Amino acid sequence: MSRTNFQELLDAGAHFGHLARKWNPKMAPYIFDQKNGIHIIDLHKSVVKIDEAAEVMKEFARSGRKILFVATKKQAKEVVSEKALSVNMPSVTERWPGGMLTNFPTIRKAVKKMNTIDKMKEDGTFEKLAKRERLQIDRQRAKLEKNLGSIKDMSRLPSALFVVDIQKEANAVKEAARLNIPVIAVVDTCCDPTPIDYVIPANDDSTKTVELILSVLCAAIQEGLEERKLEKEKTDEDAPVAEEAPVQPARKLRARKSAVKAEEAPAEEAPKAEAPAEEAPKAEEAPVEEAPKAEAPAEEAPKAEEAPAEEAPKAPAKRTRAKKAAPAAEEEAPKAE
Repeated sequence: MSRTNFQELLDAGAHFGHLARKWNPKMAPYIFDQKNGIHIIDLHKSVVKIDEAAEVMKEFARSGRKILFVATKKQAKEVVSEKALSVNMPSVTERWPGGMLTNFPTIRKAVKKMNTIDKMKEDGTFEKLAKRERLQIDRQRAKLEKNLGSIKDMSRLPSALFVVDIQKEANAVKEAARLNIPVIAVVDTCCDPTPIDYVIPANDDSTKTVELILSVLCAAIQEGLEERKLEKEKTDEDAPVAEEAPVQPARKLRARKSAVKAEEAPAEEAPKAEAPAEEAPKAEEAPVEEAPKAEAPAEEAPKAEEAPAEEAPKAPAKRTRAKKAAPAAEEEAPKAE
């Protein structure tokens, strides 16, 4: 379901564009018609683009990142500062200090200077200064507060920029493009939407239109912040349970493992101690086995003597065969007769 509707934007005057002779041809996809020399913006596309930008800003807020709101024109700066303050986001509504993003460390030094002046007033050292010095410091503090007071809590570069009237805030858009920071902007028919990542086609000169769009986007940011808060509470509740559950079993297992290791260690060492005892017999048997090797020639001698003795009975074996053959011949003789 969309966060806004056609009728709300129509009542706020979001459909009025600039004069047709001042239009930018790149805004043609978002222009519905031309009437009395003024372009009319297609609010159906505006509704879709507002929902898309709201989802993006919600995700940024959910992940804990900052979005910098930039609007220095009369019609929008008061509304932007109020809405940004309501969701605890930084904003620039007076003047865009050159190099605020590309030269951020220098801007941080100016903010720190403002904080040191505040500390001096709290400590009482400010009252010890001369009257002229106090006046100079007060003027300096007022100037810093006017230009940088809304970004004093921004300790790092923002994750996204929300801009009203990109022609007036051209420097902010260029710096964001150089640092690859996504830009969400309300773009009128006279502007070039090419450098903008999330275009919201609408009338940027109408206070009501800017207020309506900002109320929708800030509501989305608030939803993201609430979801982040709930997630943190859940993780904080789950963390103690996850820590307490495995503590006792882990200790028991470690105790058991250490006891088993202590029992196995002597058992393994005992065989190691017996190992030399087993090696000793080997050392004693070794000469015993070598002794018969020395007697090997004595054993060979009987073999040599036995060899003829074994060959001697072979001759009688032939005689027995001859004797067997003789009776066989005698038996065949009577058959022949």
